[in-house]
Amino acid sequence: MATNQPADSPGRLSKQRGRPRSFDREAALSRAVDLFWEHGYEATSVADLTAAMGIRPPSLYAAFGDKRSLFEEVVASYQQTHGAALPGALDEGPTVRAGIARMLLTAAAEYTDPAHPWGCLLISSTVNCTSPEVEDELRDVRNGNVRALESRIRADVAAGNEPPGTDAAALALFVGTVLQGMSQRARDGATRAELEQVARFAMRAWP
Repeated sequence: MATNQPADSPGRLSKQRGRPRSFDREAALSRAVDLFWEHGYEATSVADLTAAMGIRPPSLYAAFGDKRSLFEEVVASYQQTHGAALPGALDEGPTVRAGIARMLLTAAAEYTDPAHPWGCLLISSTVNCTSPEVEDELRDVRNGNVRALESRIRADVAAGNEPPGTDAAALALFVGTVLQGMSQRARDGATRAELEQVARFAMRAWP
């Protein structure tokens, strides 16, 4: 007849060792966001990720898949959190012109916030990236944002808030380019005040 093993028996200890370590998945994902944001996709290794997230590689693979799958989840998380500030500012404007002015000033604040890495993850994380799939993914996101701006501008032209004949495509590309430049300047140490000045000058160029 089998007897119960004592609490400190080898059999019980071996079972405890075999259990996966529990961890806060959302907190681990947040650390991954910061790491990819700071160092970019290419320069961030699995060893860097597991150290920052406080987990072992098997736990990372079990919870998030491989590095690329984790990065895809990082991008989605960023768009829902930090990245949501800019479209939110755009939506608050009574016109697209006012919304973009507000969005650029919000970018100046967000890109230089000391609470997280500077700049925009969607812009900076694929610098020097050798993975075409990852580059294509973020390029599509950025270009999609420009197309969304173009649609907003066209709608305001149709509503009479912008002059007839306004080149919506060129204006959207201009704004997207300004945002990318502001992100890089933030990475290079530009202050919020400096980027706010850039934002105001950019709006003066609005026809």
